[in-house]
Amino acid sequence: MSLPVFISDTVAAAGEHVTVTGPEGRHAVTVKRITPGERVMLIDGHGTARTCQVTAVSGRDRMDVVVESVEEIPPPDPRVTIVQAIPKSERSELTVDLLTQAGADRIVAWQSQRTIAKWAGKEAKSLTKWQAAAEAAAKQSRRATIPEVVGVVDTAGVDKLIEEADLAIILHEEASQPFRELNFTGDVVVIIGPEGGVSPEEIHRFTAAGAHTVKLGPEVLRTASAGMVALAAIGVLSNRW
Repeated sequence: MSLPVFISDTVAAAGEHVTVTGPEGRHAVTVKRITPGERVMLIDGHGTARTCQVTAVSGRDRMDVVVESVEEIPPPDPRVTIVQAIPKSERSELTVDLLTQAGADRIVAWQSQRTIAKWAGKEAKSLTKWQAAAEAAAKQSRRATIPEVVGVVDTAGVDKLIEEADLAIILHEEASQPFRELNFTGDVVVIIGPEGGVSPEEIHRFTAAGAHTVKLGPEVLRTASAGMVALAAIGVLSNRW
């Protein structure tokens, strides 16, 4: 059975003690009801996982552990950034959850031309919700790395991401190039449009910047699930999995 996962940025070697408090301690003690003698995993969100044994719990939010072992998880190749057109509110955090479970390394919120949801004036609050969703999904999926959540970017911001990438692709139902023909290595950017799709103007601009339009498969996917499916396909077609 997989160990319960909690987030802690405390640096500790095997044999050293760590105290987890605050929201993570509360989740361990009050929600998960962790007890002394149990084993847990502490992740720092940057690729380090510590297997620990609980030595004591107290109050509602304090868990003391001793580190048994430390594992450094190497960064994946390719490193995948998902440029996600902001979904409607009821699907927004679900989208981030699915992307995190599937292994996204960075999630960029994109205000596309056809995006219905508007974050103007509430960017910080919305990004905080996305970050919280990413952290929860990382713990659930036993990831040592929590994806970076950034944004909000406009079309010019996406242009820059394309120019910096080794490979940038736009998922599009009318593309002729199959997904499986691509060579996934280095820094990869995957652009996911909103429910209304990426506009012709955006496609023209992004391809001029160096992106390729590709067809993921015969089905037309929702914006909330397209990135997850793309990440799974990249995992199979590259050395990530």
